[in-house]
Amino acid sequence: MNRRREGVETGADPLTVDGLAARAGVTVRTVRFYATRGLLPPPALGPRRVGQYGRAHLARLALIEELRHQGMTLAAIERYVHRLPPDLSADDLAIHRAVVAAWAPDALETVDRAELSRRAGRDLGDPDLARLAAMGVITADGTAAFRVEPALLRLGVELLDVPLSPEAIVAARTVLIEHSRAAARELSGLLRAEVAERDSDAVRSLSAHMQPIVVQALLTAFQRSLKEELRAWQQGERDTDPRG
Repeated sequence: MNRRREGVETGADPLTVDGLAARAGVTVRTVRFYATRGLLPPPALGPRRVGQYGRAHLARLALIEELRHQGMTLAAIERYVHRLPPDLSADDLAIHRAVVAAWAPDALETVDRAELSRRAGRDLGDPDLARLAAMGVITADGTAAFRVEPALLRLGVELLDVPLSPEAIVAARTVLIEHSRAAARELSGLLRAEVAERDSDAVRSLSAHMQPIVVQALLTAFQRSLKEELRAWQQGERDTDPRG
């Protein structure tokens, strides 16, 4: 296993075990318990042999917690995690978590600002709240509380450090929603045509089995398309760079 990749990724500030636990919204005891079960890789060793954790540790913790929230037993979580390739990046792990979260019903919780900051693992200022609201992660309920979608909160907090304006976030969210709705509509039409002659039980069974498969397929297709677009963009930047 590449400890550099799992421990402190390039360009990321290392986290102590306390910082990792705070960012993940769990206790230090939980982090250490998962480590003893082999669910988390060892940290990289920093100055004075202090353990340093990185984005991949945080993403793996988020996946484990998502599996736990779905009601999976510890044994089932261990089987799931141990089947994953050992060198998955934080982004790859985030895709796995997104697929797992897609199986769950929509759920909104109402929390106050202190609880929201606790779950985020960091103090949230007014600009942070504005950016999370622009992403659709939180909604003010008219009082001092916020409605939050737990499955999106960790992703939203990670995006707080991405240098995008609230306007760009809203525009990106609009693009994603419009295109995902269009894809869902067309896929739904295909499924309706396929099951038109079947009974209702068969329809429900097919829907339950297809949802995680379709979500995984959409995520994989989008990830590949985005990589191709970014690669073409970077190549274009290099081609127009006068320094060669």
